[in-house]
Amino acid sequence: METRTREIKAKKFPDISVRIIPGHFATRHSHINYFIDLTDVISHQKKAFAAGKAFASQYSSNTAVDTIVCLDGGEVVAAFMAEALSNIDRYAVNAGSDIAIVTPETNSAGQLILRDNTQNLVWGKNVVILAAQASTGKTLEQAIDYIRYYGGKVTGICAIFSAVDKVEGYTINALFTANDLPGYETHDMSDCPECAAGRKIDALVNNFGYSKLG
Repeated sequence: METRTREIKAKKFPDISVRIIPGHFATRHSHINYFIDLTDVISHQKKAFAAGKAFASQYSSNTAVDTIVCLDGGEVVAAFMAEALSNIDRYAVNAGSDIAIVTPETNSAGQLILRDNTQNLVWGKNVVILAAQASTGKTLEQAIDYIRYYGGKVTGICAIFSAVDKVEGYTINALFTANDLPGYETHDMSDCPECAAGRKIDALVNNFGYSKLG
């Protein structure tokens, strides 16, 4: 499977790249025909810094950010994003701010939760959601509901990769989109053409990586 790997660069930010592998993969919500390997971006300092700076540029001039809610292991990118937002020139909206970074827990029912000691980081705050990747937008919808439940205001959504442009009226600022992957497809598990053709799943995938089957 790894022999099919190739690298693509972000169109607007060519110093940021990810590896992709074509195939037949199963996520929690869908079946997809590409695995997007975000390991370098979320784990290596230089690429994480570049991604955080790129995200910050989308919000520096017009969006208040008190808290960044991280999904799927994007804390390193979020830290660099917060630093870039607070260090931009004194005319920027968030200059000098001390931006919080929160990673919600997931309970046994799959719901996102905050403990009592961290709820104040969302309550009454301007919140940007940072996701590693979104194939259907369902996790982002859940995150929006979660922030509203805890009394926060969603002021932006960003993702390293997103196959959807908007969720509940919010534009997703993504470094990579489905347009960067030729022929990218996502299907409900019950309506997957690869499964209908009898092709086996190559791997189970999530934003932490993949586990090969067979």
